[in-house]
Amino acid sequence: MINSKYFFQGLKSLIGLRSPALPLGCSFIALGALLKDAGFNFQQSALSSFLTYALPGQLVMAESFIVGASLINIFLAVWLVNARLYPMTVSLVPLLKHKDQPRWKYYLSCHFLAVSSWLIMKEKYKRVENKYRIDFWIGIGTGTISTAVITTLLGYSVADYLNEDMLIGLAIVNPVYFFCMIIGAMSDTKIAIASIVGAVLGPIIYLISPEWSILYAGIIGGSLSFLLGDKNGY
Repeated sequence: MINSKYFFQGLKSLIGLRSPALPLGCSFIALGALLKDAGFNFQQSALSSFLTYALPGQLVMAESFIVGASLINIFLAVWLVNARLYPMTVSLVPLLKHKDQPRWKYYLSCHFLAVSSWLIMKEKYKRVENKYRIDFWIGIGTGTISTAVITTLLGYSVADYLNEDMLIGLAIVNPVYFFCMIIGAMSDTKIAIASIVGAVLGPIIYLISPEWSILYAGIIGGSLSFLLGDKNGY
């Protein structure tokens, strides 16, 4: 069974100044309005956030649906966008694994992986006893995914009252939050190298290849961070 003490500790981690709940909710309000505009109904919008729970992937799905893309093209596009979660999975699983915990908890909780929940866990995992980290993680995931579903439905309900500028403003709150969290984590040399190199190269590469600038800047920044960190032992 899930340990209720650590589950609720994880759930409560969404409360506070560093909580991702508010920026996450703002972005999913914008998503809910977009899904309504794309022709999704109330139930489909809720299931989109519950089953997919990945804002970039859901945006790609909605935009692909609007332009009339085939089901296989939508699937491949969403799959490629959400492949970004794989490195986070690789870095997180060793922190959660414990021989006394059943596998079903790990199968259940893999659905909760997102940048918001990953940031919370990476910040707080050392304060949690190793055996119960998976229960703590399930609490975090339950809180973040519930926030996503509720605010998606809220956005769907108030879509008629939101203009384009308001939607853009709501949508960018979450990326700004992530950027601020990354800056706060820059005491880690690898993160600092990757962030600074990516931030500098992004606008430069954009002048050459607007469509691929973020990807190239990220690959170069991340690769340099890994190589320099491995070479110098940090």
